[in-house]
Amino acid sequence: MLSDSQKNYIQSVIIDSLRQKFQNYSPESSNMPFHYRLLGKDRMALFSFIQSLNTTFGTSIFEPAAVALAKNNFAKVERQYIVGSNIYSNCQHKIQEIINSLTINPKPDKKQEINLLKTTLNGSINTLKPAKVDLFVETSTGEQFLFDLKTVKPNKSDFQKYKQTLLEWAGIALTANKNVKIHTLISIPYNPYEPKPYERWTMAGMLDTEQELMVAEEFWDFLGGKGAYIDLLDCFENAGIKLRPEIDNYFSKFNKDK
Repeated sequence: MLSDSQKNYIQSVIIDSLRQKFQNYSPESSNMPFHYRLLGKDRMALFSFIQSLNTTFGTSIFEPAAVALAKNNFAKVERQYIVGSNIYSNCQHKIQEIINSLTINPKPDKKQEINLLKTTLNGSINTLKPAKVDLFVETSTGEQFLFDLKTVKPNKSDFQKYKQTLLEWAGIALTANKNVKIHTLISIPYNPYEPKPYERWTMAGMLDTEQELMVAEEFWDFLGGKGAYIDLLDCFENAGIKLRPEIDNYFSKFNKDK
C-alpha cells in the first residue's frame, strides 16, 4: 500500500507529464474528411493524442512511478541504469548457444541458463555498447533485479531480441561480479486480456514466464508491496479527474476550426 506522499508524487508526475504533452503536442496534419464528419475533429485529435502518448508512457510516467513505489522497499533504486559494457567472450558465446538452442527446443529455464553463464566467466573480455536498464532495484542483501519495461502487446518477432538482451544484462553483471545474485526481467504495466491471463509471451518459447516476466499487479506489488497496483490505478483516476476540465477544453478547440 502506498503512503499519501507517494500517491501525491505519482499524481503530480502524471499531471505534469500530460500538461507538458499538451504544450508540445501537434496532431498530424493529414486530412481525414470522412472521419472528421463522422466522429468530429476533437475525437480524432484525442485518438491521435492517445496514440502519441502511448509511445512516451514508459519513460514519462511508468518509470518515475516505479521508482516512487520501490524506493521505500529496496536499498537502491535507479531508472535508466547503466549495468555496464564488459562481458567475457566465453559468456557471450554461451548466450548465443542458449538462443540457438531455444529456437530448436523452446523450453526456457532461466535458473539453468544463469548457471550455464556462471561456468563461462573466464577468457578475454569483450566490450559491448553500454547496457541501459529501464529500472534497477537492489535489496539490502545485494540481490539485483533489472527490468525492461515493454508495451502491453510487443511483437512476437522481437522476443528473441528481448531474450538476448536479458541474458546479456546477466552476463555483464556476472562479469563485473561473479557472485552477484541477478534477475533480469521483462515487465508489462497492465494486462490487456484481463480477466484472462496474459498469454502472449508463451507463444514465443523464448522467455521463462516464471522467472523473466512480471505483468500488471505482480510487477507493481513487487515494487511497492501488496495493494500498490490498486493504489496506482487510483492515482491515475484521481489525476484524470483533476485534469478533465483541461482535457475537455484542449480538445474542444479542434471543432472550432471547420
